[in-house]
Amino acid sequence: MFEVFRHETSHFNNIGRFTVLLWLGFSWLFLQSQIAGRTTWSAPATLFPKVNFSRPRWGDPLRLLIQGAWLICIRQTPSDTQPAFKPPLPKAYTPGDLRSVHWLFKSTALIRWGIMRAEKKLSLHQSYNPASDKALSRTQQQMLGIIVGCAMLLCISVPMDYQAQTIYVCVLLLVAALLRQVSGRFSTMLLMVLSVIVSSRYLWWRLNNSLNWDDALGLFFGLLIVAAEIYAWIVLLLGYFQNIWPLRRNPVPLPGNEQDWPKLDIFIPTYNEPLDVVKATIYACLGLDWPRDKFEIHLLDDGKRDTFKDFAKDVGINYIRRPTNEHAKAGNINYALKQTTGEYVAIFDCDHIPTRGFFQLSMGWFLKDPKLALIQTPHHFYSPDPFERNLSHFHQVPSEGTLFYGLTQDGNDLWNGSFFCGSCAIIRRIPLEEIGGIAVETVTEDAHTSLRLHRKGYNSAYLRVPISAGLATETLSAHIGQRIRWARGMTQILRLDNPLRGPGLKWHQRLCYFNAMMHFLSGIPRLIFLTAPLVFLLLHTYVIYAPAGLLLLYVIPHMFHSSLVNSKVHGKYRYSFWGEVYETVLAWYVARPTIVALFAPHKGTFNVTAKGGRIDEEYFDWVISKPYLLLIALNVLGCIWGGFRLAFGPETEIAAVLVNMAWTLYNLLLLGAAAAVARELKQIRSTPRVVADIPVSLALPSGHRLSARLRDFSFNGMRIEHEATSALEEGQILDVIMERAGEYFAFSAKVMFSNNTVAGLQLQYLDHQEMTRYVQCTFARSDNWIKSRGGFHYDRPGFSFKQIAAASLRGYQQFLEIGPKPLPQIYYFYQAVRDKIYSYLPTRIQSARHFSN
Repeated sequence: MFEVFRHETSHFNNIGRFTVLLWLGFSWLFLQSQIAGRTTWSAPATLFPKVNFSRPRWGDPLRLLIQGAWLICIRQTPSDTQPAFKPPLPKAYTPGDLRSVHWLFKSTALIRWGIMRAEKKLSLHQSYNPASDKALSRTQQQMLGIIVGCAMLLCISVPMDYQAQTIYVCVLLLVAALLRQVSGRFSTMLLMVLSVIVSSRYLWWRLNNSLNWDDALGLFFGLLIVAAEIYAWIVLLLGYFQNIWPLRRNPVPLPGNEQDWPKLDIFIPTYNEPLDVVKATIYACLGLDWPRDKFEIHLLDDGKRDTFKDFAKDVGINYIRRPTNEHAKAGNINYALKQTTGEYVAIFDCDHIPTRGFFQLSMGWFLKDPKLALIQTPHHFYSPDPFERNLSHFHQVPSEGTLFYGLTQDGNDLWNGSFFCGSCAIIRRIPLEEIGGIAVETVTEDAHTSLRLHRKGYNSAYLRVPISAGLATETLSAHIGQRIRWARGMTQILRLDNPLRGPGLKWHQRLCYFNAMMHFLSGIPRLIFLTAPLVFLLLHTYVIYAPAGLLLLYVIPHMFHSSLVNSKVHGKYRYSFWGEVYETVLAWYVARPTIVALFAPHKGTFNVTAKGGRIDEEYFDWVISKPYLLLIALNVLGCIWGGFRLAFGPETEIAAVLVNMAWTLYNLLLLGAAAAVARELKQIRSTPRVVADIPVSLALPSGHRLSARLRDFSFNGMRIEHEATSALEEGQILDVIMERAGEYFAFSAKVMFSNNTVAGLQLQYLDHQEMTRYVQCTFARSDNWIKSRGGFHYDRPGFSFKQIAAASLRGYQQFLEIGPKPLPQIYYFYQAVRDKIYSYLPTRIQSARHFSN
């Protein structure tokens, strides 16, 4: 009896202890919530967000226990608000530490002061005159060049052991990190010099100390990798040369008397594009701010369509149809040259819409420089390309062409090497006729034409102002097809009219053209880099015959310095790592045509890039993605086999296996992003909408007028935002009033939907004159594209890497979802298991107001 009583007493004591502990825990939890001041007991879901109290599940008791323990043990910060940033408390420094920090700051300040003094002393700005009395003589320049060259050669070629190489690398990394903090062009030039030294030293070491001469297979693959690295080194050096000092040319004002302005012919070549795409360009040209008797618009129709002829007649422009179609676009323009007489020829692709001030901003340079034969302006696109649309980063990440039109062409302009890009350009007729018109020997007639103009001694100019806009390619297949044509054409020029040879070009012009052509030869080197580590992992062949630690001491500084310089130089025109994604997508497809063009330069035909299409259903482009999937499979196999070698292989190879597996994982990251681009998202609009912020007025049938903001527009409609939008009724007809150069125009529109502060309007029938005015008030506004082009932040390599990692993860996820069986089943099973496990994991508490809204 006593034993039973003692057992019961013990049982109740245990219950009492458990109750006390439970109350203590919940009291602590209550105190936490009260101290935080953001959570109350009125909403239990704030404490247990993964428990549905209205519909309990079998696992809820376990979820309550895990979440309760989490809340008791971990102090909560509500996740709906970000705590104020508090800088970390400084640690207690020793006098030696303080001296080191003080020395670091003094060194940085000294370097900045020295660079500023050097810039001032050397007068490194646009007004610098090399022919001035203070400039170095030719002999002094040669002596200085010899001294600098010898010093660089010593830095590149002197052999060092592990310790010396480590100290050398650390010193250069420290200097580069300090220079990175100094603004200005001179610090950028010093960073370029450091990068050239480090990269050249790496290549010197690769050629002299890392080739496997004892193994024929290893030597063969090792030489392939070295050849790819030499290509990358040449492109790196040419890129530094090309972008060392972008000219940043400004517009030149025209004479005050309009009678002194020259006459122009505007060519709009077309072949198979829909009329709706061409109409916008014609309407924009009709409204150009240029005396109407000083320009004539010509619609060059190689498609021989009567609808185009009738439209040209209706709007009052000239229609040109040639009897044959030889030489594609180049032949079309050359035929029109014989039918026209204007002093200058402006060429716009049929989807490129010029702003109304296009000629007023660009023509002044022709009147200032009689030797100027060509002025090129950027190709700006108001619709997303496949990368921007399929990866959902339109206006967040610079597009593939932003680097070329934002920086490279501007760098070419310093060396008088900017070239014709086929559209949004003006050419003086006399030089063009002197070289026989547009070049027809290659499929990139634009660059070849400017090369011939430069050979004749004429100048070119690049005006980095987005004063026109067009449609980007809609699908990845169309985008790749366009790049294939560019790659084939530039390789044809390299073979048929090599800029390194032949008369007429300055040495710097030769290098600018050569770099442009080298860029399109990146297919084979990129494929080598994507498969190089697999030679060691799968074939057990040493393609880099050196210790892994020594390899890292050479390759990491090379990669770090080149990435650092490119990040600073490219700024907001190309984010880190994205260039490698673009090359990965194109590598397989540009490799073959460039090789063929090198050996058979006359092969290949001109293909027209489709514009203005729709994508009715989302799909994965299996045809385009086959090369990526093959490379992914090979790299995954390499990782699996590398893991096996780590577990069961010799210990002496562990470091080499780890280095090659890291390289393979990076390749898988790039290939995953490439696969993500192949998932074509739905695009139901054939006329893309352009984001805007333009003040407008709404004239209602009742006679009231409301002020509003135009948030986006297209050729068919617009979206407006207004505080009193609720007064608009669906189906209502109203007038949208817009302003242009002090004049106001009304456009009839129908309300398609209206909710809260947003309304969607559809344009009613507008005649040709009204459409011209509408385009002038929307697409052809002079400030439209300047605002959208300058909206990118400067490059942040870490954030950029995170973006690519997210895109790569999405690519693999999409492939697993729609891949062949049993991949989708395995993926869905994994998702179910993951979600089940996640439902038991504790979660930070949410604010109660989330649940009351």
